[in-house]
Amino acid sequence: MRVPVTFTRLAAFTCAWLVACSAVASEESQLVESINTYRSQPHKCAGQVSQELPPLTADARLILPSGNFGDLQQALASNAYPLVNVQAISLSGPRDAQAAMQAVQESFCKVVLDPQFVDIGVSRNQREWRIVLARPLLTGRLGDWQTEGQKVLALINTARAQPRQCGTQAFAAAAPLTWDATLAIAAESHTRDMANTNYFDHMNRDGKTPGDRAELAGYSAQWIGETIAAGQDTPNKVVDGWLASPGHCANVMNPQFQALGAAYAVDPKSDAGIYWTALFGTP
Repeated sequence: MRVPVTFTRLAAFTCAWLVACSAVASEESQLVESINTYRSQPHKCAGQVSQELPPLTADARLILPSGNFGDLQQALASNAYPLVNVQAISLSGPRDAQAAMQAVQESFCKVVLDPQFVDIGVSRNQREWRIVLARPLLTGRLGDWQTEGQKVLALINTARAQPRQCGTQAFAAAAPLTWDATLAIAAESHTRDMANTNYFDHMNRDGKTPGDRAELAGYSAQWIGETIAAGQDTPNKVVDGWLASPGHCANVMNPQFQALGAAYAVDPKSDAGIYWTALFGTP
């Protein structure tokens, strides 16, 4: 005999299932948020101090079963993720996102602080966790570095046109920046150097700072600031990442800056593939 199921009981069961799933998703989301907060500040890791990094983007295609240890690249290909590089972290034992984050900081800081990764997916099965960080193929169709640099300028000026909260710091709307060819040349030189020699830092291999590079290019400045990015393949993604990062956002909104030069550079042999620099100045 077929047992009838009333609508009331079915609805109650469905609600209970949704609550349970929501709790699990919340822990996963909390871990992603914790990793992004961790990336937003410099940290000493593996004997080096990391740069402030934009947040990773949660991508459902990177959410893989925590107990599945098969071919990672094949799994992502099946999920239609256009992979260039990927790394997975497996944790066994953390009871919640806070404990999982502590384990990540203690044992995997180098992975989550790697600037080449731009996407993340987290899965959890009770106390088994899987964190997948990846960099996709470059899909943006970019013009020359000056064209894309001026797109960065336009997006930054759009952001400056309205009040904004950068972490705990509130900024009023600021005047638009003007394009400066000298700052642009300095930005392009540093970006090309990062791409060709495979590093990600405000200080170049010769120990020169953003202020040094601006001065060498011929820019006499009262104020200099710099934001850098790696892995993002469009100006929109780059500026969105900066605005989501408190320190970078503060540079973007700083009312003391009056001018900007920006550039990108690509080198397929580098870890991140594509690099960006925005150099802010006040003459």
